[in-house]
Amino acid sequence: MLHTKKNAFTMIELVFVIVVIGILSAIAIPKFAATRTDAQIAKGRSEISSIRSAIVSERQARLIKGDNKFINKLHSAADKYFDNNGTAANTLLMYAIVPKDSNGHWKTGASCTGDTPNVCTYTFMVENKDVNFTYKQANGTFDCNTTENLCKQLTE
Repeated sequence: MLHTKKNAFTMIELVFVIVVIGILSAIAIPKFAATRTDAQIAKGRSEISSIRSAIVSERQARLIKGDNKFINKLHSAADKYFDNNGTAANTLLMYAIVPKDSNGHWKTGASCTGDTPNVCTYTFMVENKDVNFTYKQANGTFDCNTTENLCKQLTE
């Protein structure tokens, strides 16, 4: 009798490999989701830190000129945030942040109320949740509601 050699996997071997892949997937997928949220928070923290630093830096430039007021608003157009307050002489960030309605981005729809001092509201989105930040010209603060967990993660 002639024996031929077959180079193939048995059904049991294939089932075993599929089960192992399923177990690894069940462990890895939640870790990837957590990593994405952590990246969004890290991006937001970086941008918030830059915005706050720019507010203070712009104020210092004003103080040198004898003006003790904070910048009146942090954007001049609906399609760019944190660029300036409507004049090229009052640049805040060198490169504006373009709003985008998705996680890890500032949402469109920032608004300012009041003449002087202004109060402006900006929204950062994480985990499909909105974190609202308020800029108050009177004291130059850029803060969110610190009782919210995502706010704490973005600002502490």
